Amino acid sequence: MTTGFPFVPAPVQARILIVDDDVATIRVLAQVVQSQGDVVFATGGADALAAARAERPDLVLLDAEMEGMDGFQTCAALRTLPGMGDVPILFVTSHRGVEAEVRALAAGAVDFITKPFHPHIVEARVRTHLTLKQRTDALLRMATLDGLTGIANRRALDTGLAHELRRLTQPGASPLSLVLADVDHFKRYNDFYGHQAGDDCLRAVAGALAGSVRRAGDLAARFGGEEFAILLPGADADAARTVAEKLRRTVVSLALPHAARPDADLVTISAGAATLPPSPGGDVDALLVSLVAAADQALYRAKADGRNRVAVAGRDAG
Repeated sequence: MTTGFPFVPAPVQARILIVDDDVATIRVLAQVVQSQGDVVFATGGADALAAARAERPDLVLLDAEMEGMDGFQTCAALRTLPGMGDVPILFVTSHRGVEAEVRALAAGAVDFITKPFHPHIVEARVRTHLTLKQRTDALLRMATLDGLTGIANRRALDTGLAHELRRLTQPGASPLSLVLADVDHFKRYNDFYGHQAGDDCLRAVAGALAGSVRRAGDLAARFGGEEFAILLPGADADAARTVAEKLRRTVVSLALPHAARPDADLVTISAGAATLPPSPGGDVDALLVSLVAAADQALYRAKADGRNRVAVAGRDAG
């Protein structure tokens, strides 16, 4: 059944990070919140940052008074990590003054629990903030997923492109590749089989697309209509060709009949790939236009050369 919104899966078990240099306090807090998620712990700020980098938590319980890197410094540092901007951080501290609470909120905390704490209060606040985060995550998924295919939408692609192009202009950056793919003779398919079958076809191609990207940071998205895109941070032209070819072969292996096309009898795709080298100090807007135009021209060439093939900008003859 096709709906106007993507299916939003039930949230997985929450991951709760407890940060305190007192092991006894960690044990007590872990007992209080263990029914609400998987509990991990750190006994200092550096350990907390390492744990958050290894696997992003869904909520952090953070002690304010710790040796070395205190809770305020740890909170501010956690907020700078990728994906940690919306993770609720709750301070657990013996400070009761307004000044400490304001300082905690300024560092990025969302709540403030004073010691000695009551277990039921901690449990209730953790439950409340986890529920709010799950709802926020669900809304974010709905805002960034394509309603028909369930993969990332154009908005998510544009956001990812902007982020990666900014990275490309920084010292020490790696290449950035973009693959644009288009379902061959899709209008003929839609006219012959009907729009419901056309939607099923797009969902099948989107599934193949999602299965073709495996690295963290890669993004498979619907570009618009029957056109799709794959964003490949750190991938050079050879790697981009490999991914595009894998996608093309996967779509062929779906063996979806296409009796209305004049040149074959199965659904296929054509793909164009383009790569930008690191461009320290470059103009992001100009780089965006260059990358998308190069991938689009390569896609046009793949179609002009017979479809069901991959062309790479700067690599294949025009």
